[in-house]
Amino acid sequence: MNKVVDLRSDTVTQPTAAMREAMMAAPLGDDVFGEDPSVNALQDKIASLLGFEAALFVPTGTQSNLCAMLAHCQRGDEYIAGQLQHCYRWEGGNAAVFGGVQPQPIAHQPDRTLALADIADAIKPDDQHFARSKLLALENTLLGKVIPMDYIAEATAFARSKGLATHLDGARLFNAAVEQARRTGSDAKTEANKIAQNFDTVSVCFSKGLGAPVGSALCGSKELIERARRIRKMAGGAMRQAGFLAAAVSHALDHHIDRLADDHALAKRLAEGLRGIDGLQVEEPDTNILFVDLGGSAQDRSKELLEALKQEGVLAWGLYRLRFVTHLGVDAEGIDRCVAAVRRFFRA
Repeated sequence: MNKVVDLRSDTVTQPTAAMREAMMAAPLGDDVFGEDPSVNALQDKIASLLGFEAALFVPTGTQSNLCAMLAHCQRGDEYIAGQLQHCYRWEGGNAAVFGGVQPQPIAHQPDRTLALADIADAIKPDDQHFARSKLLALENTLLGKVIPMDYIAEATAFARSKGLATHLDGARLFNAAVEQARRTGSDAKTEANKIAQNFDTVSVCFSKGLGAPVGSALCGSKELIERARRIRKMAGGAMRQAGFLAAAVSHALDHHIDRLADDHALAKRLAEGLRGIDGLQVEEPDTNILFVDLGGSAQDRSKELLEALKQEGVLAWGLYRLRFVTHLGVDAEGIDRCVAAVRRFFRA
């Protein structure tokens, strides 16, 4: 029986055999006391890689973003972000709920950037009637698209000129770096550092394309990370012998970054295979996320299509817009099975 081809998300990855070995060999201590050597080594590694003074290991990217928001902002402050960014749309309004920090969402441009004029319009005057504008948050990749470096440099410089701090939700930072390295002829770690150095803080997730079972990190100055550490404790994210998890992440950073290019190639293979099917509009992927729109007479058949794929052992996600995400648990054979199943559905 063929194994399930799970294209719902890159969060479904399982630890590799080598990663499991690294986890079991990890030296452990109590991280709340700052005594877990594997956690400390990971925090030093990711801070150094991205060019920051310090880093904090947390269970999830949602908590990493929350720690950043509440470390940058106080009650009555606000952060500016795009309507489609994870920290605004997909994290339960946590900065507002837990910290009294107001989000100010603005529309994205077609290339997923935020227009500088819109950012400027969103910044509030220094007046008692308004929340205090304190932070600009960006995301890279966003919906699988790489945000251009020139734009990142321009937007963060503009924010600083207006007195705002800057935060990057880099849940898939290394996907962006791998694709940027392909375009420039550089290497992924260098490009990740270049992206990160435009921001005051960066959140990076390890449980997506990098394949670790759990974990994210927030990187920033020593002072800000100490504030974030207190917030992590209040949010229930201070773990004890977390070195098992940190060792998995360290292994991923050593062995799984460059292989993200394989995921990107598989997403392009899937896009090519689905092109030409009547009723489908296939968006060209930058990285490992492919969006497919159902239009015309096919628009109302998304649930039917997803169920048909499931019956053939292929899992995807979406409503009228379908999302396919490649990762280390998917190979070329699985992609071809997906293409064949979609084609059979539209021939039926």
